[in-house]
Amino acid sequence: MKRVFDRITCDSKQMNGQPCLRGLRITVRRVLEALATCPDRKELLTDYPDLEEDDIKQALAYAAECLDGEFQEVAAG
Repeated sequence: MKRVFDRITCDSKQMNGQPCLRGLRITVRRVLEALATCPDRKELLTDYPDLEEDDIKQALAYAAECLDGEFQEVAAG
């Protein structure tokens, strides 16, 4: 059963249709990139005052759901 993402919005007239959080001009991708470079969520929430903790959680869950069954090639370790 697929999860419902009530904080993720897609509008072809906003941010080129990329998934955003609650209609804001903050894309899921931007949140993930920010988390990768700034893992301190308090700092992230300070940098993006419109963002809420539940937005971050849902962005992560949405990204995981989008990867379901898809794998990207990575460098051999």
